[in-house]
Amino acid sequence: MNKSDVTLERMRSFVRVAERGSLSAVARELGVGQSTVTRHLRELEAAVGVPLLSRTTRRVTMTDEGSRYYADCVQILRLVEQAGDEARGTRGAPAGTIRLSCTAAFGILHVSRLIFAFQDRYPDIGIDLSLNDARVDLVREGVDIALRLGPLSDSSMKLRALGLCRRLLVAAPAYLAARGTPAVPRDLSDHEGIRMSNVAGSDMLALQGPDGTRHAVPFGGRFRIDHGLAVREALVAGRGIAPAHRWLVDDLLAAGRLEPILPDYSLPPVPLSMLIVPERAGIARVRLLVDFLAGRIGAIPGIETPRPAP
Repeated sequence: MNKSDVTLERMRSFVRVAERGSLSAVARELGVGQSTVTRHLRELEAAVGVPLLSRTTRRVTMTDEGSRYYADCVQILRLVEQAGDEARGTRGAPAGTIRLSCTAAFGILHVSRLIFAFQDRYPDIGIDLSLNDARVDLVREGVDIALRLGPLSDSSMKLRALGLCRRLLVAAPAYLAARGTPAVPRDLSDHEGIRMSNVAGSDMLALQGPDGTRHAVPFGGRFRIDHGLAVREALVAGRGIAPAHRWLVDDLLAAGRLEPILPDYSLPPVPLSMLIVPERAGIARVRLLVDFLAGRIGAIPGIETPRPAP
């Protein structure tokens, strides 16, 4: 093996192709031609003396040797990045790029402003914000941190619970004037519902009354949508009633453009969590953003943050 041919650039190309399974996707991500990525892989395989990847017309996968080499490469690249962070830290200037994934509506309405404040404090840190309601594979997509709503099943990531998002039923005054205001949960079956098509079980509402009684109410409607900002627009346009996160509609409630429905009945809150790729958690700039977001999330309307242990 010619050790001089095992460069960090070639190693990075190999790691990202192994994670994404696509040469073209990695070429776009790195801002180079696909031929450059292919050359990096060919030269790296020649240097280590074994095939690292198996290529088909549809996907690129790792060989057994490639899997073992990948694990070592990830550790090497992490150590190199941490060493750079520590060197820059001696002059008090955290730098580099952080890739953050977040639910679209939450990111647009609230997280983007937090990022502005973070970059005002740390001007040399870049943020790549991906707004996507789908549960993306963090490692494969090259994401460092993800903010997720709802229950989580990915135990391979470091998890930090940020709080609970309170929800309530709301509608526009014009809709209620035309259709009447529900007085008890069963009245909802006579109303037009605005439903999230990407939320399982959105055709049934679970409400808890002031006396603790639980109510399961069928919830239908002609308009289904997979984006929270479209729900806002439909509500303001008087298209029906919707269960909404407080952070999604707090400004509209304050302005009188929406009204709460059945305020004595509560909807189950939704957990808000931060997922961190373990290999990225030790990088200084990632730690800074994790702590910054955790410290500021509680100021967003409708989010109840965990109380510190006594």
